[in-house]
Amino acid sequence: MRRAELPSRLRELEQAGLMRRRRRVEGPQSPHLRVDGATVLAFCSNDYLGLAGHPELAAAARRALDDFGVGAGASAHISGHTSLHEELERRLARAVRLPRALHFSTGYMANLGVLPALAGPGDVIFSDRLNHASLIDAARLSRSEVVVYPHRDVEAVDRQMAQQLNRSKLIVTDAVFSMDGDLAPLPQLLELCERHDAWLIVDDAHGFGVLGENGAGSLSHWGLSSERIVYIGTLGKAAGVFGAFVAGDDDAIEWLVQRARTYMFTTATPPVLAAALLAALQLIETEPWRRQRLTALVERVRAGLSGLRWQLAPSDTAIQPLIIGDNSEAMSLMDSLRQDGILVPAIRPPTVPPGTARLRISLSAAHRDQDVDRLLDWLRSAAQSGRMPKPSA
Repeated sequence: MRRAELPSRLRELEQAGLMRRRRRVEGPQSPHLRVDGATVLAFCSNDYLGLAGHPELAAAARRALDDFGVGAGASAHISGHTSLHEELERRLARAVRLPRALHFSTGYMANLGVLPALAGPGDVIFSDRLNHASLIDAARLSRSEVVVYPHRDVEAVDRQMAQQLNRSKLIVTDAVFSMDGDLAPLPQLLELCERHDAWLIVDDAHGFGVLGENGAGSLSHWGLSSERIVYIGTLGKAAGVFGAFVAGDDDAIEWLVQRARTYMFTTATPPVLAAALLAALQLIETEPWRRQRLTALVERVRAGLSGLRWQLAPSDTAIQPLIIGDNSEAMSLMDSLRQDGILVPAIRPPTVPPGTARLRISLSAAHRDQDVDRLLDWLRSAAQSGRMPKPSA
C-alpha cells in the first residue's frame, strides 16, 4: 500500500463500520469497570476466574520487584531466564500433567513459534476453519501446505489426511473456540494423529484454568495423554496475568527451545509477571470454588436466555454467544446496552461467518447473581418488545 492511499483506506473502514476504537479503562479489572469516565457492568473480559485484580497476585509482584527489579534485560538464551521463570515452567508442566513446559511472552508468539518450528515446506497442516488468527498466521508462516477443514469435522480431516501420503502432518485446533465457546473433538483428533502418524497442536487459550481437574485444561477434561500432543496455554485469561506457555514431552520442548524463533529472539518477560503467575497457579489449584461459581453462572445464563427470538449458541463454557444474525441489529443492541451501563461486545463478519453477528457474553467467577440477572432482564425485555429498553435512570 502506498502512503497516499492510507486516508482513503481509513475512510473505507469508517464507512463500512469496521473501525475499532479503544476504550480507556481506569483501575483494576473487575466486572464493574470504570471505562471512559463511567462505571459499567462488563461482560467482555477473559478474566474467567476473577484473578486479574486479586491482591495476592499484586503482592507477589511487589515482592519480586525488590528481588529482581522490573525488566529481564535480555532474551532467555542470554541472561533473561531467571529462577522465577524456571520455577514457573516447572509449575506449569505440573499443572497440565505434562513432562515439560516453555514460557512465551504471548499466546500469539507461542503459536507463531511452535508451528514453523515443527512444520515447513513439504509438510501439511490441517487447520479448523474457526481457528484463532494466531494459528492461521502461524500456519502461513511455516510455509507448509495448509488444508482448512470444516469446523469440528473429524471425518473430513480423516479423508484429507488419507490423501497426504509420505508427508509430515499436523492437526492444529483451538480447544475452546473463542467466538462460539464450543469444544474441539480432541479425542477423535488424537485418534487420527495416532493412525496417520501426525502431531496434534492444541491451543487451549480459553480452557486452561477453567476446564479439567484443578483447572488443568482441555487435555484433563478429555482424559488425554500422548507424545504427539503439543499443548499451548494462555496466561492472560483464566490465570489473570500475561503470557503463554507450550507443554509437551522433553524432546518436543527442547526442540522449541532451540528452534522457536519467537522464543529465541525476544527479550524475556519481566520476572514480576512470573511471580504473579506463580501466585495465580496456586489459587487456581486451591480454590475450586471459582470454577464451580463459573459453571453456575453459565447455567444461569443458559436458562435465562432460552426461548428468545435470538439463538444462544451451544456452549457450556464461559463464552456464551447470543446469535443476533443481522449486523446492524447486533450493533444496535451493543450500543443500547452501553447506554444503560452494560458492556457486551458485538462481533460481526469477517471475525464470524456472514449472518451470524452476535453478542459475545463472557462470564467471570467475579460476577454476582444480580449482575447476570441485570443483563438477562435487559435482553429478555428487548427480545419480547422488539425495542431497546430505555436506559435506567
